[in-house]
Amino acid sequence: MDWIELIILVIKVFIVAVALLSGFAVMTWFERRLISGFQVRVGPNRCGPFGLLQPAADGLKLAMKEDIGLSQTDRIVFVVAPMAAMIAALTAFAVVPFGPPDFKLLGRTIPLHIAADINIGFLMLLAVASLGIYGIVLAGWASGSKYSLFGGLRSSAQMISYELAMGLSLVSVLIASGTLNTLEIAQQPALFIAQFPAFVIFFICMIAETNRAPFDLVEAEQELVAGFHTEYSSFKFALFYMGEYVNMITFASLAVVLFLGAWHGPFVDKIPALGVVWFIAKAFGFMFLYIWIRATLPRIRYDRLMALGWKFLLPTALIWVVITATWVTFKH
Repeated sequence: MDWIELIILVIKVFIVAVALLSGFAVMTWFERRLISGFQVRVGPNRCGPFGLLQPAADGLKLAMKEDIGLSQTDRIVFVVAPMAAMIAALTAFAVVPFGPPDFKLLGRTIPLHIAADINIGFLMLLAVASLGIYGIVLAGWASGSKYSLFGGLRSSAQMISYELAMGLSLVSVLIASGTLNTLEIAQQPALFIAQFPAFVIFFICMIAETNRAPFDLVEAEQELVAGFHTEYSSFKFALFYMGEYVNMITFASLAVVLFLGAWHGPFVDKIPALGVVWFIAKAFGFMFLYIWIRATLPRIRYDRLMALGWKFLLPTALIWVVITATWVTFKH
């Protein structure tokens, strides 16, 4: 890597990091406005036109709040936990290709993803995304609160229940595509139709992965006050809040790469930069579904989530892996 490639890489990292954090701010406003429309009530409408400055007001409020630290907390782990959740959410996006690889910049062909084009990028993405759970578990343990501890324990049990099914659903995608390279997967035709059962399983699991309703059991206010982040305030709470939305954007982007043909769309061949627009539009569709489901479905019971993961999603994903492997074998 020469110095020009290094500079381009740094610029890409900076732009994507700013885009993800800006996307977090936009999605908080969009979610509150959209849910207010779904539930026929007033959303944010005081800070700026249509409440557009509400995210800035919320950020200023969190920054000015007192940072409370309880005497029974493990102080080091208590501080590190929200950082781990946020860093994992940002790092996972490193191997998500969000545009065509033939994009030209400064006379060079620039693949539109952040990190290097590595052969096991898909495994790296899943591994780093799963590390965010450690931040939640450590936060629950380090808080010295029974509500936080229960939330952390729930997150670990929930992770085991759905991540096995998620992994198997993606195994069928990898068998069909024949590669672990996310850029190569993105360049192939969309697998939404051919791998529809895997898509449904992955979509359910990615809602649980991001702790969104109806699977927000680690934060259930009726039982756990706020779950793993009960004792967090000020900027440390903001890191958890930001990490959740960035994680949503990352998994929505991953779903676009795996099932919806990534950046492919009309006129991309003539205008490669238009691929980024198509990618953002598709990812935005998944973000809309996140919000729609939250506004529509109630939180399910914890035992029913366990039953859904172990008794339905896992066997179904395993059966579909066998079907996909058989189909690919006879096809070739």
